[in-house]
Amino acid sequence: MTQMDYKYNLLGSTVNDYNKRPLLLQVDSAPMNLFAILEVKRELPKRWSNATCKIRLYSFLFGLAIMFVIMASYILTGDKKGLLLTPSPYHFSSLVSPGPFAFNLSSVKDYAHIKLVVKSITSKVEFRSSRQIPALKALVQSDPHMFSVIPHKFLPGIKNPCWYEEFTGNLTSDPYRTNLKLYRLRCLPYFYIMGQPKCGTTDLYDRLRLHPDVKFTTFKEPHWWTRKRFGIIRLSEGFHDRYPVGDYLDLFDQAAYQIQGNLTANTNGSPSHPSIIIGEASASTMWDNNAWVYFYDNTTEGEPPFLIQDFIHALQPDARFIVMLRDPVERLYSDYLYFGIANKSAEDFHEKVSESLQLFEGCLTEYTMRSCVYNTTINNAMPVRLQVGLYIVYLMDWLTVFSKEQILVLRLEDHANNRKYTMHKVFDFLSLGPITKQIESEITKSPASNTRRPADKSLGPMLTITKEILKDFYMPFNEKLAKVLRNDSFLWDSKP
Repeated sequence: MTQMDYKYNLLGSTVNDYNKRPLLLQVDSAPMNLFAILEVKRELPKRWSNATCKIRLYSFLFGLAIMFVIMASYILTGDKKGLLLTPSPYHFSSLVSPGPFAFNLSSVKDYAHIKLVVKSITSKVEFRSSRQIPALKALVQSDPHMFSVIPHKFLPGIKNPCWYEEFTGNLTSDPYRTNLKLYRLRCLPYFYIMGQPKCGTTDLYDRLRLHPDVKFTTFKEPHWWTRKRFGIIRLSEGFHDRYPVGDYLDLFDQAAYQIQGNLTANTNGSPSHPSIIIGEASASTMWDNNAWVYFYDNTTEGEPPFLIQDFIHALQPDARFIVMLRDPVERLYSDYLYFGIANKSAEDFHEKVSESLQLFEGCLTEYTMRSCVYNTTINNAMPVRLQVGLYIVYLMDWLTVFSKEQILVLRLEDHANNRKYTMHKVFDFLSLGPITKQIESEITKSPASNTRRPADKSLGPMLTITKEILKDFYMPFNEKLAKVLRNDSFLWDSKP
């Protein structure tokens, strides 16, 4: 045999191919007999088999390691870092199964079928006139720090709920003043714009803060009562460190300073602007109790033992609340357009409404309506927030601890048609002093805030079929709302 190089490519070759393909094996210039060539042919499949086994083994071990890391991180962080869509141990053992009228989401345009789902839901709607009000002792035990910081009584002579708190920070290095006690004025809101989302709360907030006697937090929506005191910023992010009540009170420091005024000009130490009031405008306050299931035991058959209003009432029994509502059908579509990320369309909205109705109907086959409204698992699973438009369920629960005189309910439709009328209703409700014609003009004639974005406007209205389905769904809730408020305009039954 002449001197030559034998190069063989192992990948994809069979034994019969080795005399045709160059191999990766290099046989240098020494002559080779037939026996040696046969030995090479016999060894190659064996070597390839060993290499394949090693590759598979390493791949398996690598995959096992990745799975272990993921499982370990989930176990170590626990439920608080897990997906909030997973059912709580205090709720369903598994996500509710679809109701008897379950349908394939690929055929959601089956109008008759969806109508059956809505009919099944509305047949189960019931309203309880009362609920079990938690005792003050139970509320204090659930959050003792908050009740230790906020006093039972507020300063006399000023309109807003405020008190003096001893300041423990270091303001001076003067050794002769180290024994002096320093105090600062702390305040809670006098009133809350508590809902609902996409109902004009931002516009109301922007107008009301133009009044010289109204001050707000440093930003519109702290969401402290409903979310941040539980460590929630965004539900999709899981839980963070809880925000203490002191952090919430810090948001009112600028307003408290204005109430306090200049003490050098007011030698008796009393606030120099006692008529100023503070507002807070978190649109989640009225309805969002989703955190309850992670912090409170389920002792009330799937319903939260404490609601946000229970804590506010325990601390501020004289607080006042403003609610802005709109047609819940239009509210839901606006909510979808505002919070939707991509691929928004009237058809996609229709599919999400259909899926949400199915989930809600499935819940009602096993639980009461109120349990389903406050069910965290269902609320997080629904692709559109149907529950936010069930205004009467939340309002009735607020009316168990606060009187009707403390809650002003407005309609966005009325506000859009006559801003001057609604703003004067708010002024009267908050007992605000008179304002000049110039300030009134600025408050009532400025353009509306937080309106629909141009890109969302281009998507057009919702499908007619979707509107009809949602009108049927919300009808019994609107009828009860109109009855409780003694105002048929809350039926929202006028034809477009």
